[in-house]
Amino acid sequence: MSKHNSKPSIYQFTVRDAAGKEHSMSEFQGKVLMIVNTATECGFTPQLEGLEKLYETYRDRDFLVLGFPSNQFADQEPRKDGEIENFCKVNYGVNFPIFQKIKVKGPDAEPLFRFLSERSQNGALSSRPRWNFHKYLVDRQGHVVDFFLPFTKPEAGRVHQAIEKLLDESSGQS
Repeated sequence: MSKHNSKPSIYQFTVRDAAGKEHSMSEFQGKVLMIVNTATECGFTPQLEGLEKLYETYRDRDFLVLGFPSNQFADQEPRKDGEIENFCKVNYGVNFPIFQKIKVKGPDAEPLFRFLSERSQNGALSSRPRWNFHKYLVDRQGHVVDFFLPFTKPEAGRVHQAIEKLLDESSGQS
């Protein structure tokens, strides 16, 4: 049995896309993921453009950005689900998936985000979103391996290094 099998993964969770369709996180098995809580009225909103560039740069190597809008920080996501997705596409050219608006902290947090933010659940790290654009890095086996705080821009060298390391570690797999 490989060491990866005993570690908890994100694949046990189900999420809804902007249209309300349910998706199992296991659909993303074998991909390196950056999971981000987003908002369209935030000072960090221009990071959507940087996140799209990351996606475009690495998507051919099985990298994907997943955006989860949340209105929990200063009411900076007032839009409805379809409007959010449209705003991201029109204003920032976003082609990566934008999911249904959720809660990312507190007792009503989406189970996926509780898992991402609590070491007791993910077995690796504790880092709760304190603002919009908190970024979690997940390896091809669905394990949380790193995070980047909101002020860390997607184009930062250390973000690229962390992604490339995960892509290179498992480039022999398909």
